[in-house]
Amino acid sequence: MTIENIDIEVTLQKAGKLLSEEKGLSPAMRSMVELLVLLITLLVGRLNRNSRNSSKPPSSDPNRQRESKAKGERKAGGQKGREGVTLEKVWNPDKVEVIKVDRRKLPRGEYKVVGYEARQVFDSKISREVTEYRAEIVEDRKGNRFTAPFPEGVAKAAQYGPDLKAHAVYMSQYQLIPYKRIREYFEGQMGIPVSEGSLYNFNQEAYEFLETFEGKGKAELTKADVLHVDETSINRNGDRYWLHSASNSMWTYFFPHEKRGTEAMDSIGILPLFRGILCHDHLKSYYTYPCTHALCNAHHLRELEGVWEEDNKQRWAKEMKALLEEINRATNDAGGILGAGESEKYRQRYRTIVQNAEAEKPSP
Repeated sequence: MTIENIDIEVTLQKAGKLLSEEKGLSPAMRSMVELLVLLITLLVGRLNRNSRNSSKPPSSDPNRQRESKAKGERKAGGQKGREGVTLEKVWNPDKVEVIKVDRRKLPRGEYKVVGYEARQVFDSKISREVTEYRAEIVEDRKGNRFTAPFPEGVAKAAQYGPDLKAHAVYMSQYQLIPYKRIREYFEGQMGIPVSEGSLYNFNQEAYEFLETFEGKGKAELTKADVLHVDETSINRNGDRYWLHSASNSMWTYFFPHEKRGTEAMDSIGILPLFRGILCHDHLKSYYTYPCTHALCNAHHLRELEGVWEEDNKQRWAKEMKALLEEINRATNDAGGILGAGESEKYRQRYRTIVQNAEAEKPSP
């Protein structure tokens, strides 16, 4: 909260106190002043909303800056709890080089090999590989010629192979590398000329191949036990669209649509057939589907932060946020599932905070 916002709140509190002490105001004037104070309070609260204490996206934060870490706050290297990646030996190396002992440097005597000490070096090679297919042509005594058929997909005198296309699509669509830099990579590292138009065609070809995958993904998500859904605004050729997502631990489906609500969700075709547990941000459109609903606690944490910061420092909001974070840590430490006794303990603490919230609710 900025100094300016604190000054406004102090001024509003003084105004409210003076208003309550003023006995000479007419009912009409008192109502008008109370209405103005309410409007100013609401506007100040709206100005203080950001991605940390509400469901607003980070891109909407005014003058957003990265929070700088204090020097020495963390030690160098991997942090506690981080899942590291360790390079481990494989049982089937691509190449084996045997290093023999130079027996000329050993003391005189007879020696025999009793074993090896093995070390592995992992490396990669970036190189061009050209396969030439030569279709045999045969001719009978009458001069009739017969040519062996080329493999499926080999239709030109010179063309790009599937591995190169897949590599280009990966760089473009996953790593988000511009066409120009991808072209320079293939030419500079492999000596393969690839135009930007060809790179575009590779992406188009991959998109067409995704039709089968799309159907499979939607079918798997429809019958999932738990489904996570969300939607966020995107820019599509200058127009505002909504990018809808549906995912579980194995599958993720994205779909852009000009609408945000049930019209878009129905056209995607997953939620109308879904009957499991649907985790979402309590957008009203999701409640129109006949499934079990679970609300996203990431959204709850931000909104509870907003209640604590902006709505008269309601203590229950701070306690509830701390409880949800504690339950999350305990569940992770337990491998994803809490025991019955521990679950009931947290439920009781939850009920107590809800009761405190009712008691702490400001009077209208």
